[in-house]
Amino acid sequence: MSSPIITKVIEEMSDLPDDIQQQVLEFVVTLRQQHTQTTGNAWDVLESLTGTVEAPADWSAEHNHYLYSTPKRQKADL
Repeated sequence: MSSPIITKVIEEMSDLPDDIQQQVLEFVVTLRQQHTQTTGNAWDVLESLTGTVEAPADWSAEHNHYLYSTPKRQKADL
């Protein structure tokens, strides 16, 4: 049985263009994932962020260069 809230959401969504409906669906999926995630330790949080931050390919080897502007220790591959 549908709740009144779900019925209202469906009514509101039915008038939206398909691309907006897709965005709403993605938003709902994201909310559901956030809601169902269990609290983990710091390693779990870091693992969940793996691959989500854009950084130079040599970030781990040359972090001092990017953080403190020290000269790079390795020559970039050309």
